[in-house]
Amino acid sequence: MNYIDIFKKSFLEGYASSTLTVKSVLVCMLISVLISAYIFAVYRILNRNTFYNKNFNMSLPAIAIITAAIILTIQSNIVISLGMVGALSIVRFRTAIKDPMDLVFLFWSISVGIICGAGLAIIAIIASLVLTVGLLVIDKLPIARAPQILLINANTFESEDNIIGIIKKYCTLYKVKARNLTEGHIDMAVEIRVKEEGKLLRELAEMEEVISASLVSHDGETTF
Repeated sequence: MNYIDIFKKSFLEGYASSTLTVKSVLVCMLISVLISAYIFAVYRILNRNTFYNKNFNMSLPAIAIITAAIILTIQSNIVISLGMVGALSIVRFRTAIKDPMDLVFLFWSISVGIICGAGLAIIAIIASLVLTVGLLVIDKLPIARAPQILLINANTFESEDNIIGIIKKYCTLYKVKARNLTEGHIDMAVEIRVKEEGKLLRELAEMEEVISASLVSHDGETTF
């Protein structure tokens, strides 16, 4: 018996398969479905994007289930696992993840599939609950507040000082982000932090020089 025969007998044959029954597979799939449905609901609640991406949310449960199936397959046969690693290595995903929280949920879904496929569902459940509580607590903390954008259109250049004076009156933070002058008109975009939004807009609207004033919220970076 040469070295190759010893390797085949001790490694490939010894780890050719593990005990996988229909019941164990169904239980793993059921737990993966339940936890992934939980992830689906949490993402729907905590999503803060301007436009809710339903397709991305639907992909989270699918990823968890597919990952669990892959882990079960890898456990069942060492030869298949090596082939699957080679097959998956040629796959390229080019979808850009713009929101860091989307990346968190994506990794969460993949981790749940791996853990459930490995037969450690209790870890996936506990980790999911702890992560949910952590996200909810952090989301409610008043760490910072996103500023708003005030868009003003006036018919005289000289009205800028009066407009800034009113902004100072109601805003704890302001910064002129853009200023456009065209044929006697001035358009301004001012980043502000204000509590009494209605009073600010009403006082600006009462100015004869102001043609329009709009207040826009955004989901961008916050200002401390």
